[in-house]
Amino acid sequence: MDLSKIHTPVMLERTIELLSPAIGAPGAVLVDATLGMGGHAEAFLSRFPELTLVGLDRDPEALAIASERLAPFGDRAKFVHCVYDEILDALQSLGYNEAQGILFDLGVSSMQLDRAERGFAYSKDAPLDMRMDGTAELTAEEILAEYSEADLRRIFWEYGEERLASRFAKRIVERRAENRLVRSAQLVDLISKATPAALARQGHPAKRVFQALRIEVNQELVALERAMPAAIDALALGGRMVVLSYQSLEDRIVKRALHAASSSSTPQGLPVELADHQAQLKLLVRGAELADDAEKTSNPRATPVRLRAAERVAKAAPQALAERAAKSERARRSA
Repeated sequence: MDLSKIHTPVMLERTIELLSPAIGAPGAVLVDATLGMGGHAEAFLSRFPELTLVGLDRDPEALAIASERLAPFGDRAKFVHCVYDEILDALQSLGYNEAQGILFDLGVSSMQLDRAERGFAYSKDAPLDMRMDGTAELTAEEILAEYSEADLRRIFWEYGEERLASRFAKRIVERRAENRLVRSAQLVDLISKATPAALARQGHPAKRVFQALRIEVNQELVALERAMPAAIDALALGGRMVVLSYQSLEDRIVKRALHAASSSSTPQGLPVELADHQAQLKLLVRGAELADDAEKTSNPRATPVRLRAAERVAKAAPQALAERAAKSERARRSA
């Protein structure tokens, strides 16, 4: 297998341009928080010969492929099997307290979409799995069989922004009373039959439901809510972060976290800014950048991408960091 041809990294040159001022020095550490098949990672290790890369991924299969692809770089490439909200623990497990660069390339990976047996693609019949980590317990089949009608309606609406959430949830509950849904083609058929013709012409009727199920199976948005503040805390002073999002729900979380950290929280009316309340980040791009038309044509998966980037300009006091860590741990336990 030619590993260099199985994945085309999205907005690679722009990502390198934004991160390079922070990761070019000897001893710099870059965390690829969504390693996938290692496309971005290979480019960074090639361009920056003194860079150490820490690759995180929840998918053991992706880690195995990336490990093979990055083997020529020796111990400059290190790998941790975890979800990206565990970024601080992953760094510390390797002896690092911070990183000079952090990259998030969110969403489902090319490999997961292309492997029909994983069940992510509504266009290919497969078991209703959708786990990014095959060792996890919850599958899409179990959600469809066990969640209440209200919970199905909620995830279709919140995670898929599906206007027919109520109709689809009701039909699924009616169907499972007779036969459990076990394959993606069965779910696609049910959704297609429940979709009015006028709406079906606006795009594949199963797209948003599959997105919602994938997000629920993998708890993607919950993990991202925890990952953003953890990543900011892991970023060294002068370090930079780039995040690539592929749908509005992800981008909204990223935007909110970066803007909060790039704004002072000093109460209005005080004559000086309080050290613990100063902005931690400086935004590097205005709004969200899009891929150019040439890249969208050559790599269709770049079409929906939204890029945001920031630089660490201040460090919170230890007490503030401890409070943030405690808050993050409470959120983890309650999830």
